[in-house]
Amino acid sequence: MKKINILLALTFAFAFGLTSCNVLDEQPRSSFDPSYFATDKGVEGGLTSLYAELRSLYGNGYVYSSLETGTDEYTYGQSGGSENFMASDFTGTPMTPTNSDAGRFWDVFPYINTASGVIQFAEEGGMDKGKIAEAYFFRAFYYFHLVRNFGGVPLDLGAGELQYNTNSTRTSVRNTVAEVYRRCIFPDLEKAVNDLPNTPRVTGAVTKTVARTYLAKAYLTYAWWLENPRGIPTYPEINGKSVGYTDIEFNGDPAHDAKYYFQKAYDTAMAALTDTDKPYDLEDCYYDVNVPTNDRNKEWLLWADHTEQSDLYNGVGKNAWGNGAAPENFTSWFPCCNYTLMSIDGTNPVQRDLVPGLGRPWTRMAPIIEVFTKTFADKKLDSRYDGTFTYIFRANWQKAAASADKVSPKTLPGANGLPIHPGEWGAYAADIEGHNYGLGEPVLTFLDKDDPNVKYDDKNAGVCAGVLPGRADFVINPSDITRQLYPVLWKIGPYRTDNGTGFGAGVNSGSTRPFVIAKYSELFFIAAEANVKGATAISGNTARELLLTIRKRASHWRWDNNNGEPVDQDPVARKAAEKAMEDATPQVITIDYILDERSREYFGEGHRWYELARTQTWDIRAAEYTMGGMSFSEHKSSVVERKINPKNYLRPIPQGQIDALEMSADEKKAYQNPGY
Repeated sequence: MKKINILLALTFAFAFGLTSCNVLDEQPRSSFDPSYFATDKGVEGGLTSLYAELRSLYGNGYVYSSLETGTDEYTYGQSGGSENFMASDFTGTPMTPTNSDAGRFWDVFPYINTASGVIQFAEEGGMDKGKIAEAYFFRAFYYFHLVRNFGGVPLDLGAGELQYNTNSTRTSVRNTVAEVYRRCIFPDLEKAVNDLPNTPRVTGAVTKTVARTYLAKAYLTYAWWLENPRGIPTYPEINGKSVGYTDIEFNGDPAHDAKYYFQKAYDTAMAALTDTDKPYDLEDCYYDVNVPTNDRNKEWLLWADHTEQSDLYNGVGKNAWGNGAAPENFTSWFPCCNYTLMSIDGTNPVQRDLVPGLGRPWTRMAPIIEVFTKTFADKKLDSRYDGTFTYIFRANWQKAAASADKVSPKTLPGANGLPIHPGEWGAYAADIEGHNYGLGEPVLTFLDKDDPNVKYDDKNAGVCAGVLPGRADFVINPSDITRQLYPVLWKIGPYRTDNGTGFGAGVNSGSTRPFVIAKYSELFFIAAEANVKGATAISGNTARELLLTIRKRASHWRWDNNNGEPVDQDPVARKAAEKAMEDATPQVITIDYILDERSREYFGEGHRWYELARTQTWDIRAAEYTMGGMSFSEHKSSVVERKINPKNYLRPIPQGQIDALEMSADEKKAYQNPGY
């Protein structure tokens, strides 16, 4: 195989310590040599860089947009009209090798090389096998991202297949999808499962359960790829075919069909769920999975870490002006509408604050109307709508006065001329469930369902919303959201504990919260999907029974997030809610239902494109959507059609990488995915 360095294999991973919570406490290093990996310090340095790279993918708004914009969850927002966002949405601007935000995934090759260095030289040096298993996990983890985005990719970075590379060359050969899975992803994750401990060696380190989760997901994804029910082409071709391909034999391991891998996915997920030694479990309420006062909870398996306790372990200055670049966690800016444009009598009633559901508004992405009319149609029994979005925007202008020691209006005239009162910021001390609102009165409410009595007129020009008789808050129907004004994603929003009664110095900084990558709950979905696809289930653990565990949990309430008050759900009421949720669950579970349920559970968490691409439903489920106009006041919605073709199931390799190849024009064309 020819050698490669267009993958930046010589630009070694830059190692950062990850958190003040005793995760990985290494000082930065700009490069590693083979002998260094044969020492304890070298292994620690290499592993730290692998965890640090998570921040380049998770918390990066552009990577996030590439996995959400253009799906049945998000489209582009009012300020997301640039070429890359439009290309991701497939509503007119074609995706190319120069405008695809998914191209950032190609940048993981240096970390794959680092993982190979740890594996190769730490094993020779007799280092701790549990730590080496972490490197096996990350090599598979990063290859799993690559193969899902681009198809087959190189296993040889210049020094031989899966070997640590120190050579400088500019040629490359892509392996097939089957080779990437069967020569690297599966064996690496199986090795990680065998050698990783049940309990993380430090907070946030990968474990046996984390490895099992990704192994199960890899088996599931590969099974779909083998089955290929809709004839989606792959690349590079296998035996001259881009469709109709079959599994192959490797090193005495016989070829297997899709059914085999669906069963492996189910069995691996269930092994993780039934392991009595694991430290993970479901939280009792969905709200507790994402509330910032409970970050790094027992349901989180893997996350890209940040902290307000230390700039070093945060990866960037916690009060530095955020520029929208890794390693900042700036994901929450993208789906945040510009609520600060609302104005009443010259005052912005809701001002920028470092609380979940507010934060810095970039308005790059907007949830489509069907999210609120279909996906989250049940907003009362199912707590996940309330635990996902900010749909009530509360007055906080008095907090600005507290910050600047200024006098501000005690009330503002809201809808129907009725007064709106802010929170009592000066007297406010307790942190209420991580919100820090001070519970000002509602200024704007997105209604649970369309109300024909809502009236929109020019009298509300400062808020550009409607009114209902007797209400002081302005209102918007779910079918009337626009690309500029919509419910904000609460669960990934920022949170600071060091701002006192003011807005704080870091209001324009990246979030200091970790970005969760994998959750224990996904094991239930993986096993359920495999069962629907034909895997034999363990008694009591069919697809419906597994999903009922998740859905019953969704009926548990202890806190009304948007109204800011506790919920008294006594045991009798909870049982009744669980029964109602069970009755609302179909007897026969389908892939479409699993995808609906996945969206309710993981909405906006950066998984959606992978889910739709794996199940080959992306071009069907995301073919069209309904949306209002570009401004606050354009509430009249229309249907927008997308043009997603089979070729788009593979992303284009970045043009800069193609240009750097020392190949002929024809060879470069053959290296790129077809159609780009």
